[in-house]
Amino acid sequence: MPFLVIIPARYGSTRLPGKPLAAIAGRPMIAHVAARALESGARRVIVATDDERIAEAVTGTGAEACLTAREHASGTDRIAEAVDILNLDDAQVVVNLQGDEPLMPPKLIREVAAALESTGGAHMATACHPTSPGEIDNPDVVKVVRDAAGLALYFSRAPIPYPRSPGRGVGGRHQRHIGIYAYRAGFIRRFAAWPPCGLEQVESLEQLRALWHGCRIVVVDAEEVPASAVDTAEDLERVRKYLED
Repeated sequence: MPFLVIIPARYGSTRLPGKPLAAIAGRPMIAHVAARALESGARRVIVATDDERIAEAVTGTGAEACLTAREHASGTDRIAEAVDILNLDDAQVVVNLQGDEPLMPPKLIREVAAALESTGGAHMATACHPTSPGEIDNPDVVKVVRDAAGLALYFSRAPIPYPRSPGRGVGGRHQRHIGIYAYRAGFIRRFAAWPPCGLEQVESLEQLRALWHGCRIVVVDAEEVPASAVDTAEDLERVRKYLED
């Protein structure tokens, strides 16, 4: 089944209020994110937002806007509302692309959608790549460990696997998780109905809710690694310079 991309984008942000509307190379950031999604070959691209200004910024990009409630705790909750508003079939494959990823490679969006469809029994698909020096102990860098079939065993902000002897890890490398997901609309509805689990609350990692309930998450190696998302003013300036150059 052809996949859709839904981009959750809220106006309020602790660090950068109005972040989706931040100007980058003459366009709002959300327009750049929508462009990456459209380049992936998605059948439809929908921006799920709580603000009319963001919806208006999507006009003319080729993407659609879907107005959702303001009070959602996470982007997944916002996507779950959009799935119901759009009345999507339970089997429909949806890629969750965050609204602060203007440099996400379109190829990676396709890879995650394809991994979900090609991995029997998988409830979710996501991606990873080897960590860079200095990232292993950084709690802002989420690490993932996988089993022999490429399914996630655990995600953590801690250095996993823990290097008992210096320089050792799985294959000599630790894997950094990339926060992009593919799942089917029916699973999104189920996931959003589950309350947050203890592990999720401790680590502040929503995907642990799926593992807690015994769900299978396939994790693919990203062939093209995305640049950092826009979380801070410094990130925004870095992306502006990159795209303007």
